[in-house]
Amino acid sequence: MNIDERNLDPEEIEYQRRRAERMRKRREALRRQLFIRKCMRLGVIAFLLVLIAGVGGYKLISFIGGKTKSGNAGVVDVQAKTPDDPSEAARQPIRDADNMEKLAAPSTGWQTDDRGTWYQNADGSFYVSGWKEIDGNQYYFDDSGYIIKDDWLEKDGEDFYFNADGQYDAAVKKPMVALTFDDGPGKYTDRLLDVLEANNSKATFFLLGQNAEKFPEQVKREKDLGMEIGNHTYDHQILTKIDIGNVSSEVSQTNEAIKNIIGEPATVMRTPGGAQNADVLAQIGMPVVLWSIDTKDWKTKDVQNTIDVTLNNVQDGSVVLMHDIHEFTVEAAEQIIPALVEKGYKLVTVSELAKAKGITLENGKSYSYFGEGEQTVE
Repeated sequence: MNIDERNLDPEEIEYQRRRAERMRKRREALRRQLFIRKCMRLGVIAFLLVLIAGVGGYKLISFIGGKTKSGNAGVVDVQAKTPDDPSEAARQPIRDADNMEKLAAPSTGWQTDDRGTWYQNADGSFYVSGWKEIDGNQYYFDDSGYIIKDDWLEKDGEDFYFNADGQYDAAVKKPMVALTFDDGPGKYTDRLLDVLEANNSKATFFLLGQNAEKFPEQVKREKDLGMEIGNHTYDHQILTKIDIGNVSSEVSQTNEAIKNIIGEPATVMRTPGGAQNADVLAQIGMPVVLWSIDTKDWKTKDVQNTIDVTLNNVQDGSVVLMHDIHEFTVEAAEQIIPALVEKGYKLVTVSELAKAKGITLENGKSYSYFGEGEQTVE
C-alpha cells in the first residue's frame, strides 16, 4: 500500500489503512455487480434464442407435415357440406404471442383453455377461420381457432346452429318473421330504421308513390340498409273500386317514382286494404303479399295493443302488418323488434322469408303467410 508511514503518527496510519480497505471492498463489490449484470444479459439472450428456435421448429414441423400429409386419422379434410358457405378451416401454425399458450397442449386432439375449445393437429398446427369435419361432425373455427358452441353463426345471409358440443346441427332452423309497414315513408320512418339497424334486422316497406316523392331520403336509406321496397299504389286507391284500366297506372306510376329515387322499381306489391280479385292481380303483374297478422295499429292507436297482438301471435313464417306513418306504431315497433330478436327470431323481408321457406314468388299471385298450416289474425 502506498502510505509513507515515516511522517505519520500511528492513528493516522491506522485511518489510512482502514480507508484503503474500504476502497478495495467497494471495487470488489462493483466487479461482482458487473459480472452479475453480464450473466443476466447473456441469460436473456439465451432464452430468446431458445424461444425463437422453438417457434421456428414448429414452423418447420408444420411445413414438413404439410408436405407429407401427416396428421390425425380422425381428421377428414373435406369441403364444407353447407351449400352456401364452402370456406374450409385452414391449418394455422403457432406463431405469435396470442397463441403461445397452445404450445403447452399435452397431446393431439381437442383442447380446452380459458378462451374456449380448439383442435391441435399432429403437426402442431390448429384450425382457424372456417368449417372442418372431425369424426363425422362439422365444426366452425373462428379466427383465433376456437369453435362456436351453443350459438348461431350468420354467414352470407344464412344461419347455422351449433350445439353445446360445438357440432353443427342442420335440423335446428332459426324462426323467421317479416315485419311490414304500409303507407310510408313519413316523418317517423327514420326512427323505425334506427331500431331495425341497431338490431341487425330487415323489414319490407310498402310505399305510396306520393309519399316516396315527399321523403326520397328515407327511401334511399331503406334501400341502403337492405330493406325491401314494395308498391302500395300511388295514392292509396282501393283497386277493386276503380276502373280496371287505372289499376296498372297506379302501379306503374308508383314504380316509376321509386325507380327515380333508388334506380329500380319495387319488387313486390300490396293492395290497399287487401282489396283484390283475379282481374286486379292480372293488371298488377307483380307478386302481391298481404299479411297473416293485422295489428290494427291505425285503428286502436294503442302502443301496448300493437305490441301484444304481435308478440302473442307471431310464429315462424308470419307476416305482420303495421304503418310507419304513425308515431304510436313506431313506438310499438321500437319494443317489438328487440323483443322478437331476444325470442330468437330473425327479422327478414317478405322475399327473404319466401325464399327461406322454398316458395317462389310469382307475378299475379297473392301470398299472406309462409309458415306451417294457416294463420289469420285480424
